[in-house]
Amino acid sequence: MIRFLHTADWQIGKPFGAFDAEKRGELKAERFKTVERLARLAAERACDAVLVAGDAFDDNTISDREIRRTLDAMAHFAGPWVMLPGNHDAALSVSVWTRLRRLGLPANVILADAPEPVVLLDGRLVVLPAPLVRRHEGADLTAWFDRAETPASAIRVGLAHGSVANRLPEKAESGNPIADDRADRARLDYLALGDWHGLLEIAPRTFYSGTPEPDRYPANRPGHVALVEIDAPGASPRVEAVAVSGFFWTARTVSLLGDTDALDDVLGAIDMPGRTLVDLRLSGSLPLRGRVALDERLEFWGARFFDLRVDDAGLVDEPDAEDLDRIDVAGFVRTAIDRLRERAADPADPEREAAALALRIAYVEHVRLAPAAAPRPAPGAAGLAGARAAGEVTGEPAEAGMSDAATSSGISETTTADDSDPAEPSAPASAVAVPDGGAV
Repeated sequence: MIRFLHTADWQIGKPFGAFDAEKRGELKAERFKTVERLARLAAERACDAVLVAGDAFDDNTISDREIRRTLDAMAHFAGPWVMLPGNHDAALSVSVWTRLRRLGLPANVILADAPEPVVLLDGRLVVLPAPLVRRHEGADLTAWFDRAETPASAIRVGLAHGSVANRLPEKAESGNPIADDRADRARLDYLALGDWHGLLEIAPRTFYSGTPEPDRYPANRPGHVALVEIDAPGASPRVEAVAVSGFFWTARTVSLLGDTDALDDVLGAIDMPGRTLVDLRLSGSLPLRGRVALDERLEFWGARFFDLRVDDAGLVDEPDAEDLDRIDVAGFVRTAIDRLRERAADPADPEREAAALALRIAYVEHVRLAPAAAPRPAPGAAGLAGARAAGEVTGEPAEAGMSDAATSSGISETTTADDSDPAEPSAPASAVAVPDGGAV
């Protein structure tokens, strides 16, 4: 039997430009810790090798220091590492791989930057790599696997980075195609893939390991490595999903109908908030006093989570009589307030959003300037903006149409000894829906 770790898409050096400097630094540093965790896992589980199926580095311009820190993290496993160039770190004439050789490559690190067999374990394991020499290839670089000769006693493992044809969403198939029957045609015992960022058995004996450290808000099982055992040539592989991530990214959609109770229910159910990044989408309707309460709750939750992004475009202001009574004005000002309410409630009014915003500002300012005339907000209220973060995390196109339900039921799942299970608790069905989708 042989046992190896299959991993990919570390993307060391990812800039995380949508975050402030402090958070960027923490997210970037965690990637080195994740590599160390998987190296220690390989040692603890007595693995024969670690196969890295591309995109170990975010691009070919990362610093020498980042390269050395990666090697330091990998040093916790003394067995062979087989490193494949992917689309982010393609084997160009001048690349991170040529710099790695110049800096001094450890004896146990094998750069699989040529389409030729890599023989390990005295011939018991042969790895067939398909390195990328440019970011996008139109041809299937795994085709040579079919013709590769290996000893009959050797376990054959393919190593590639790209999109399996006819199996991933169309938007994920932008380049670097891989035939969905490659494992059968090339007589592979296992095809180790990178590029899709979630753990997935995409075709017979063909697996994506996903990224070990998430960088977006998917629902496609990122944050794992695949621990693979194969008894002999021709035997079915046993694949165990082992959670290794340090940060957890999750998306939540919450419908608020009159009050903010559902928000607290959903966000309060998320484990390890200090290590969690949340993409929150709000819908429904609130009276103006509910909007003030919402800002306070978002300020509270924004301080608890590592990061909280809020999209409230689907949330509608619905001022009621109590709201307007709190705006204790008379004469032409009250007439203007009533007119704003009418326009904000009219879906056909082109100025509806502006009217709603003006009405909300009038309410908040009146409560602020005349606190004795209305119930006081809880201490710590931050005003209209609250803790709502602007914008979204951007990067490569999100993968759509894949979810945990698409993963193989034959993959067992564990967590590393020093990390908690990153599974995200479900919120009450009446309050929240988690969108499908993923990211590459």
